[in-house]
Amino acid sequence: MQEQELKEKLGKNIKFFRFRKQLSQADLAEKIKISITSLSDIERGNNFPQAKTLCGLAQALDVEVWSLFRGEGTTDDQNSVLEHISEDFSKHINIAIDTVRKQYITHNESK
Repeated sequence: MQEQELKEKLGKNIKFFRFRKQLSQADLAEKIKISITSLSDIERGNNFPQAKTLCGLAQALDVEVWSLFRGEGTTDDQNSVLEHISEDFSKHINIAIDTVRKQYITHNESK
């Protein structure tokens, strides 16, 4: 895959997820603290965002960073599997965080 193809794929996916969340470019740009022009350039495949901006986009769009790079060649079945894996992983992470938090609170209360 060439650099330009990657930029275009990323831009299309950001636009797709933005529409899905019913956000305007202005809304999304404000959420991640970049200019509308910068967001527009990213969505059109003219610029590639910095890592901080990329993470902010994923968070604002409620998606994993990797999902911003999924290709059109990915089948619905493959996308479904990827989404389930991501959801399952997130559930396990949240359970682990809750367990650690409860242990920490219990430990601090016993002092």
